[in-house]
Amino acid sequence: MIQIIQLNIQNPQHQNDLLYCLQQYALDPMGGGEGISPYVVENLIHNLANRNDYFAWLAYDNNQAVGLLNAFESFSTFYAKPLLNIHDLAVLKSHRRLGIARQLMQTAESFARQQGYCKLTLEVLAENTQAKSLYQDLGYQAYQLSQHAGVAEFWQKAV
Repeated sequence: MIQIIQLNIQNPQHQNDLLYCLQQYALDPMGGGEGISPYVVENLIHNLANRNDYFAWLAYDNNQAVGLLNAFESFSTFYAKPLLNIHDLAVLKSHRRLGIARQLMQTAESFARQQGYCKLTLEVLAENTQAKSLYQDLGYQAYQLSQHAGVAEFWQKAV
C-alpha cells in the first residue's frame, strides 16, 4: 500500500529518502540522465532546511521511498496571493504507472487549497508525454495570458 507523507527536513530518514529519490530522478533521461553532483549531495539538505518556502512529500511502499514531490511557495502579483510551484515530481521506475505521481500531485493540490494559494504551477519538458498526459488529466494546461500573446515558455540563464 502506498503512503504519502509530508517530508520533515529535520528527519534523517526523510533526508536520505529525498536524496535517494532525487538521485534516481536525475539519472532518468527526463531528469537529465546524470546523477546529482557531490555539491548537491553535500549542501541540499542544509539549504532546504534554511528555507521557509519549501514543501515536499514522499511516497512510500512498505517503508521504501518510491516517489517525491518538491514544491516552493511563490507569489502571484496578478492575484495578490501565494502560489505553489511544483519543482520536482519523481517516481522510481519500479513503481511507475501505479498512480503514485497522481497521489503526490493531489496531495500538493490539497495542501495548496488548505493554505489559500491561488494556483499551482509547474514546468514540463515538451517530449515528456507521460507527464503531460497526467497533468492534463489533473486539469493543468499551458499558461496563456491571451491567444494573441501565445503560450508562455520557461527560460533560464545560469548566473
